[in-house]
Amino acid sequence: MNWVVTGSLGFAFQGLSIEPNDIDIQTDKKGAYEIECLFSEFVIKKVTFSSREKICSHFGARMIDWIKVEIMGDIQKKVYDEWEPPVDINRYKRFVQIEGMKIPVLDLEYEYQAYLKLGRIEKARMLKKFFRKKIRASH
Repeated sequence: MNWVVTGSLGFAFQGLSIEPNDIDIQTDKKGAYEIECLFSEFVIKKVTFSSREKICSHFGARMIDWIKVEIMGDIQKKVYDEWEPPVDINRYKRFVQIEGMKIPVLDLEYEYQAYLKLGRIEKARMLKKFFRKKIRASH
């Protein structure tokens, strides 16, 4: 199954000082329905195709040990009134080591661009500020 951790938990895993309030899993369409089956006893929203103004995906949610887990498969973003093809997460997948586990996450530069496209400027600014600090620290 092809998947990554995204959103605030993915940011925290990559060094941002942020308190995640849920777990966001990004996958493809097939993966979204497979995850739904694997965790069927925790369903709070069945995976279905969902579309908003600027984003669509096969979306569902679980509640596991009081933690909300959102599943998004084949995410597409609307840019200039055109739907982009579903995101190829393999292209932007990176791995981080957390307590001996190799966790797949989305590259923060990709996340930055995605938040800009979605008009989520505050999140994009937060990521850009993190990049600047990281660059300064490495010099």
